[in-house]
Amino acid sequence: MVPDGIKREVEELREALHTHNYRYYVLNDPEIPDAEYDRMLRRLMELEAEYPELMTPDSPSQRVGAPPLEAFETVPHDLPMLSLANGFDDGEIREFDRRVRRMLKTDEDIIYVGEPKMDGLAVEIRYENGILTRGATRGDGFTGEDVTANIRTIGAIPLRLRTDAQPPPERLDARGEVFMPIEGFRRLNERRRKEGLPEFSNPRNAAAGSLRQLDSRITASRPLDIYFYGVGVVTGLRFESHWEILKTLPKFGLKTNPRARRCHGIEEAIAYYHDLLKIREDLPYEMDGIVIKVNSLALQRRLGEVSRSPRWAIAYKFPASQEMTQILDIIVQVGRTGVLTPVAVMKPVEVEGALVSRATLHNADEIERKDIHVGDWVIVQRAGGVIPEVVRVIRSKRPPDARPFVFPETCPVCGSPVVRLPGEASHRCMGISCPAQLKAKIRHFASKRAMDIDGLGQKLIDQLVDKGLVKDFADIYRLKVDELAGLERMAEKSAQNLVDAIEKSKATTLPRFLHALGIPLVGEHLAQVLAERFSSLESLMVAEEETLMEINEIGPRVARSLRSFFDTPENREVIRRLREAGVHWDTAPASEDLPLTGEIFVFTGALPGMTRDAAKALVENLGAQTANQVSRKVTCVVAGEKAGSKLEKARSLGIKILTPEAFMDIIRPYST
Repeated sequence: MVPDGIKREVEELREALHTHNYRYYVLNDPEIPDAEYDRMLRRLMELEAEYPELMTPDSPSQRVGAPPLEAFETVPHDLPMLSLANGFDDGEIREFDRRVRRMLKTDEDIIYVGEPKMDGLAVEIRYENGILTRGATRGDGFTGEDVTANIRTIGAIPLRLRTDAQPPPERLDARGEVFMPIEGFRRLNERRRKEGLPEFSNPRNAAAGSLRQLDSRITASRPLDIYFYGVGVVTGLRFESHWEILKTLPKFGLKTNPRARRCHGIEEAIAYYHDLLKIREDLPYEMDGIVIKVNSLALQRRLGEVSRSPRWAIAYKFPASQEMTQILDIIVQVGRTGVLTPVAVMKPVEVEGALVSRATLHNADEIERKDIHVGDWVIVQRAGGVIPEVVRVIRSKRPPDARPFVFPETCPVCGSPVVRLPGEASHRCMGISCPAQLKAKIRHFASKRAMDIDGLGQKLIDQLVDKGLVKDFADIYRLKVDELAGLERMAEKSAQNLVDAIEKSKATTLPRFLHALGIPLVGEHLAQVLAERFSSLESLMVAEEETLMEINEIGPRVARSLRSFFDTPENREVIRRLREAGVHWDTAPASEDLPLTGEIFVFTGALPGMTRDAAKALVENLGAQTANQVSRKVTCVVAGEKAGSKLEKARSLGIKILTPEAFMDIIRPYST
């Protein structure tokens, strides 16, 4: 008697495998990774072997794939296109070899052929007297879909066989794998993104979806390729070995994979597998393993087939490049620049031989685009074979208690406000002393074009922060010689030199100080612009966003960044302590006292005797701002010879226009 629990498990496995076959072969939209499908199928086969009475003719273990789409005409395969049994480690491959030699009753090494197992869509292409007459997908292995019109659009597939080496056979059913090269896949997805279309999840899906288009013009626009790996029915030509097939097909213009290898014994085949595994990420196409075949066709016939696969071949699968797991939580990490990165904490799963339990989710837009919830079941992979990433959500498995992720409003490390600036994908911590950013911020603060503290290098910064001697910028100005002399590679003289350099740095300029603070989006140039616009640091710190955006080079992103930075109490406190420690600068003349304050100039056309940059420098030194484009904010346009569209726009807006001579009359009193 078969236990009821076993019956239910078998029924559930069959139903699930039928569903996944349909999604994979018919919809080109697999929901689970290949490794998960392989495990389910293997479990079903184990149960059916243990309880033969449960075997049924329609079990997924007894057939290959799924029926073809009704939208295409169906064509039979005169020789079935069977799938292969899988092996997942060296031991299983050696067992395959023992089984082959046992059935052949030989102790001699078998000659095998190893080939890359391309990750695409299997097809059979018929040539009659050298002319392409039919192309079909594998379908269920016995009946495929007629995709002749689409096959004809693939440049790598000859419409007529070459005859310079030997006459073509009367009939040749060539079998190959249509695939999409990785670079072509990337270009296709980039184009689809620009067109607002959904992207393909991987090159295999892209190849399958492209080949099975009802409109062959769409197929023609896709970057498809093919490698041929064997034959079906052949009349008028006889082969003795599989290796001979692989060497003959290219003579007819049917390309085979140049990385195929003839192997003397199973150990050479296993070594071939490991050689390809090492270079897998460097190849221009995706492959999910190798295929090992008995080379002799006579031995293949003696070995025969089982209902699902030939006994003379096996697929040695690479460690899974994609796996399924569940997101248990989403945490936020703070990088050295203050950018917050969400990270998925997952049930540990092995991907390509490495245990993966965390994967970056990049930013809020990425989470929203992929519709990721805490609790979701997801497909993960190791990008470039290294960095774990979530590929997509399996929405049909979303649990009822799954919840959307909301970005924190305060930094999880220091508690400072978190801001997403206009036009940016990332959230940022605005804390000037956030421990997660402190070392990088101090390195910037002390750099030559900022506070210029000679001798405060990265290794010393690491020690100061790790030992708790420096927790913010102001602590640098309280360091003592005896504290520094106790650090690694710091003698008393070196310590004294550093203290002297710190003391010297107290006398600076407002632009340098602003640059040193590391305000997001405020670099050296904008620090200079701000210092020229505001008479004091205090006036800048209280300036509203609207006031800031009146400055020609500052838009909403920079204005929001400045306002958020100075609104953070911790940042204001560090600035207060820096000033208290003696950091100072000479007060620049108030911009209101300069003759061209409030003016915004645009220069267009050629100015006699002066470059455009020189003219800009002249008016900026007199308190004006300059712009590259004409807008309603601009107060004056200087139009030289061959002035173009900027002059026309200035006229349409009623902006004052000066000739080069009139411009020189204005500035001459101040330039002598």
